[in-house]
Amino acid sequence: MSNSRALLELASVSRLYRSGDIPVKAIDDVSLKVWPGEFVAIMGQSGSGKSTLMNVIGCLDQPSSGSYKIDGEEVTGFDGDRLAELRRQMFGFVFQRYNLLKTATAEENVEMPAIYAGVPRSERLKRAQFLLAKLGIADRADHRPSELSGGQQQRTAIARALMNDPTVILADEPTGALDSKSGEEVLGLLRLLHGDGRTIIIITHDAKVAAYAERVVLIHDGKILEDSPQRDHVPMLVGAERRRDTATALTSQAVEAAKTALRALSVNLFRTVLTLLGIIIGVASVVTMLAVGNGSKQKVLDQISAMGTNLLSVRPGAAGIRSSGDIATLTLLDADALTEVPNIDIVVPERSGRMTVRSGNTDYSTSISGVGVGYPQARDWPIAVGSFFTARDVDSYAAVAVLGKTVADTLFPNDPHPMGNYVLMRNIPFEVIGVMAPKGASSWGGDQDDAVFVPVTTSVVRLFGKSYLSGITLKVANLGQINATETTVVNLLKHRHGTEDFRVRNTASIIETAVETQNTLTILLGAVAAISLLVGGIGIMNIMLVSVTERTREIGIRMATGARVRDVLMQFNTEAVIVGLVGGLLGLMLGVLAGWIISLFGVRVVFTVTPAIVAFACAVATGLVFGYLPAKKAARLDPVAALSAE
Repeated sequence: MSNSRALLELASVSRLYRSGDIPVKAIDDVSLKVWPGEFVAIMGQSGSGKSTLMNVIGCLDQPSSGSYKIDGEEVTGFDGDRLAELRRQMFGFVFQRYNLLKTATAEENVEMPAIYAGVPRSERLKRAQFLLAKLGIADRADHRPSELSGGQQQRTAIARALMNDPTVILADEPTGALDSKSGEEVLGLLRLLHGDGRTIIIITHDAKVAAYAERVVLIHDGKILEDSPQRDHVPMLVGAERRRDTATALTSQAVEAAKTALRALSVNLFRTVLTLLGIIIGVASVVTMLAVGNGSKQKVLDQISAMGTNLLSVRPGAAGIRSSGDIATLTLLDADALTEVPNIDIVVPERSGRMTVRSGNTDYSTSISGVGVGYPQARDWPIAVGSFFTARDVDSYAAVAVLGKTVADTLFPNDPHPMGNYVLMRNIPFEVIGVMAPKGASSWGGDQDDAVFVPVTTSVVRLFGKSYLSGITLKVANLGQINATETTVVNLLKHRHGTEDFRVRNTASIIETAVETQNTLTILLGAVAAISLLVGGIGIMNIMLVSVTERTREIGIRMATGARVRDVLMQFNTEAVIVGLVGGLLGLMLGVLAGWIISLFGVRVVFTVTPAIVAFACAVATGLVFGYLPAKKAARLDPVAALSAE
């Protein structure tokens, strides 16, 4: 024998399993050395322990006791990733059942070990094509396993085993599923590989297959019974080039993981679509509901803003006191006094009530508002046609009227310019001098255009017959000082009245309250929609758990070809993230479409970028979070158990 160091060395190795409470030794105190360049057959009947011995030698399994060295390095106790590195660099596996990925082509199956070794794609493809050509099946490179014969599948498996240029080829019953002719061809290939200087280990129960080897190790009941003499000459060891992962390799693996994920999802398309529905509905719900909520908030704000955003509204009656009749606490003198308050631009005294207005044979019940000359400026409400009354009209108690658009259309349907016409109120003729621009509905739902405006002095003397006011509207010059101005107004009126028999409302605070209320509603809508995303996430987790169960053998194959824990995690997490990505994109489109359809029914819808981005990000995060548990389960599978799964 050569004095070179053994390539593989097992010393007193045992592998113990438990069948219930009963310990079973699959291999028992095995000691074995395999030298570089040997062609060894490990032979035994079913249940003899030969496959377990191969799993230990190939680092798919670890011994329960004893020592195992590879090229002089003790590997017993290595973690899963260190064992995966050894499988990736030292060993190439040829299985009885081929263990090819059903959804991948022959070329993609062959290049798989190089993906986990960090080989660039161009190099992988070139090497895979070379190996398939060398094994005589280059013309079948783009065919899937179901389209290949048994011999072609086994040749593909051998090409995969050679992909990383391994030192050792482990062949487990490589001819067991082949006819005699194909079996001889495969054994001939293994002999050629041995001639190139590789170490070949065949696991078999067939003496004819074992005869191809130069050394036969007989195993029975987990013990080595016989080991034929080892040959004297050992050819030069062909060592595998060891690669280290780089950022480029990780990127390449991520791309391959995405390709594999899309392929896996397309295989069960109907199930994938059902999983996507949960995410699609969740994202669409978030986008649509928040758009409706934002639209509702904007509508309320617009309506309040239409009243004026820098107003103080003084109303008669103490806070908290309800009255069914009129409250006589505010007068025109109070309005005059308020004109002296700093930071107040416009003071508008108001007296209002409902009354019937007549024009010709048409009677119409509407709101009559006696107001000051600054009303259009205070309310940001311009005149459409004609003019508003003047200070002289107020001082002279003039019988002039400005109509709201609704009243004008009702009383003068065929006259867009009714100025010069007269309307009767309490049998007093009022000359129409203008028509207000359309204002629309108020924040409480009333029609603001359903009104007639007359000088406040005329209203209290000639229409209502009482000198007190319904309210006073104050327009503030500097909005930043509105709270201080409000305090000054309150103090002034309390001093004049000797008590607080009035209320002051700040429109800025009304807007703030409305915004808070609408934000709460929007959050509620978003929370309801987020539940859909949660349900979609649970759907992803369930479907990924099913996928892990269905693809257990695939996981075992990937581990046997050198996949680490992180590679398996990446694979299944990528699938979950892709579901989230696709579902998120489709959900965004559906949400925008649903919002557009809702807007056709007169509901105000306002889309904003932030909710869409958040919903999409949540969809992706949902896929990642809920996909992690199944991915982790997959990554923790035992390679041997995974490979034996049906």
